[in-house]
Amino acid sequence: MVANRTRDNLWTLILTPTVWAVHFLLCYVAAAWHCAPNQALFEPIGGVRIAILVATVVALAICGWVGLRAITEWRGHGGHFPHDGDSASVRERFLEFSSFLLAAMSFLAIIFTAMPALLIVDCR
Repeated sequence: MVANRTRDNLWTLILTPTVWAVHFLLCYVAAAWHCAPNQALFEPIGGVRIAILVATVVALAICGWVGLRAITEWRGHGGHFPHDGDSASVRERFLEFSSFLLAAMSFLAIIFTAMPALLIVDCR
């Protein structure tokens, strides 16, 4: 057992899906808030697009960091399958690999959440 390693737990497992959910909520609420008055159909959403871009970069950085950390630790602890034992090290490897998979899925979900703001330039 390595003394300076971090212990993965359920908080590290749910961090990236939570980041995606908050990003999703912020992006869609910001766009809806801006376009809600519906006075000008072709009103540009430039400021909202920039805010969504900043939120996307921050969310992608968090997911990338967590995913890289998880896969590095998983490989450092042997990085092999299956995770079917009943010991602390096997549970640790399982949580590390699961954290990596959730980080990768959340990374892609964040990209797909931000795509409408990058592709649509007005409130249509």
